Formats: sequence, structure tokens, C-alpha cells
Amino acid sequence: MDPSLPDGAPTDGPVADVLARNQEFYDAHEARDLERMAAVWEVSDRVVCIHPGWPIMRTYAHVIESWRRILGGPGRLQFILSNVAVAIDGDIAWVTLEENLLGGPVPVVVAATNMFARIDGAWQLVVHHGSPVGH
Repeated sequence: MDPSLPDGAPTDGPVADVLARNQEFYDAHEARDLERMAAVWEVSDRVVCIHPGWPIMRTYAHVIESWRRILGGPGRLQFILSNVAVAIDGDIAWVTLEENLLGGPVPVVVAATNMFARIDGAWQLVVHHGSPVGH
């Protein structure tokens, strides 16, 4: 089974494609690779990103600048994704999941939603929203 897919997920078709693209987002983050991160996002004014504790960022220019700051900063995070679910409606898909973050002073869980739009057959990230989960 493809390691980017949760247990029981199909290994081909649109759901697998969305989940693989979602995994690429986290792989780019872990690798601290801005080019890979930029390739995941749709380049448009409709993109939105809400990092935990940050204000809402809109437009590709603002969103990619936030990633430049994050990926260029200190520290390195590892993501263990759990409770992953995907839904698709035409050319829009969303993945809801828990990001279990390792690498900081204490482990953190973030509830996240990643929304993708299919553009010319490829899934591009248009919304990322992460919210810390209290314990």
C-alpha cells in the first residue's frame, strides 16, 4: 500500500490522487522545501491560509510569503497524520485530519482542513486551515 494513503483508502482514482497531493503538502513542509510547497498551491488570488495562531492570509503572494517565513525559520517539524478523511464534489475536494506535530518542545495536535481544486486535471491546494486542539 502507498504510505501516503491511510489504511483502507483506495490506491487509485480521485480519492487517492487527492490524498497523495495532500501528503505532498506535508512532505514539502517536513523537507522545508519552498519550491515543493509552492508547487502544491494554486497560484491565484482566491487561496487562503490560516496557520494556528496567525491571522487569515489571502492571495497566493501572501500565502507563499508565510511559507517562506515558516520554512526559513528555526526548528523542524515531523507530521504524523491521523483521523484522515477526504470528500470530493466535482472539481473540489477537502481533506480533514489531525496533524500530530513532533519536533517542538511538546507534541501538539492541530485539526486541519485542506481544500483542493482540480485545475487541468491536477489537484491544487486553495485553502489550508489549522486550529490547535486543546487537551
